[in-house]
Amino acid sequence: MSNTINWGIMGTGFIANKFATALACVPNAKLLAVGSRTVEKSMSFAQENNIPKAYGSYSEIAKDKDINVIYIATPHVFHFENTMMCLENNKAVLCEKPFAMNEREVLAMVSKAREKKIFLMEALWTRFLPTVAKILEIINSGVIGEIVNIKSDFGIKPPYNPNGRLFNPELGGGSLLDIGIYPVFIALLLLGEPDEIASEVLIGKTGVDETLSTIFRYKNGKMASLYSTFLAETPVETDICGTNGRIRLNRMWFMTNNFTITMNDGKTENVEYNYPCNGYEYEAIEVTNCLLNDRCESRLMSLDFSIKLIRLLDRIRKQCGIKYAMDY
Repeated sequence: MSNTINWGIMGTGFIANKFATALACVPNAKLLAVGSRTVEKSMSFAQENNIPKAYGSYSEIAKDKDINVIYIATPHVFHFENTMMCLENNKAVLCEKPFAMNEREVLAMVSKAREKKIFLMEALWTRFLPTVAKILEIINSGVIGEIVNIKSDFGIKPPYNPNGRLFNPELGGGSLLDIGIYPVFIALLLLGEPDEIASEVLIGKTGVDETLSTIFRYKNGKMASLYSTFLAETPVETDICGTNGRIRLNRMWFMTNNFTITMNDGKTENVEYNYPCNGYEYEAIEVTNCLLNDRCESRLMSLDFSIKLIRLLDRIRKQCGIKYAMDY
């Protein structure tokens, strides 16, 4: 493999645009192609982002021999199918969160990638932000003491569209898989898998979870309170409380470039970073570096971690009675 990693993007929506913009900031990366279900969408996206190749189907971009890795930015329900197609064509894959619709699909994806020794990673971009790296460093140093409690929320109030991606069960709609995954992720990252889960849900008219509240309990007494909703604009913050102090990832915490440390004696410190692009560049840098170093998995976002994450999401869904066609 040369020192340049050729990227393709599968999908042409909002996140795909964000990622295309970020790739321009990534050393040793070139955005070579885009694929969509129609050539018109692909050509429009390619023109907007100066991409040389535009394909009118997902299968075409998966078969392009010049592409090293494909970023999958299609709706949740297509992640499994699209990932398997890319792996079958020997393409490395960075697939948007949620990795797939359930643990069964994720296990099949991971098995295929490991069998073929092809790189695969879930695109949960928050994991790679400098803010998250820094809070992990602070926590591991013992500055705020032992973590006792985490409180994390993500609430937005999008326009109600029963046929749109957020509210349509056929497109994997619901707050948990779309935005609730972030609070679940941060609890898993910092506290590990819980011993008990207690969840409450509000199911909307279309059959998806519009509001969901979950408590993770651990045998050592630690707890995490997690919340997601499509019905209100919430603070979208994460509080990490330790025995000596606490860290608050500030508003829009899943993408924030700043956080606040408050010690028990009242002393505070604000930490802020300047991102060279929009934040998506960090996960792209991780993938590019992994490929250049012949690694099939990321050390920061391992496949085993993604399995644990989807397993937690499945446990919450089972407790709340949230089902999709892919579960049967």
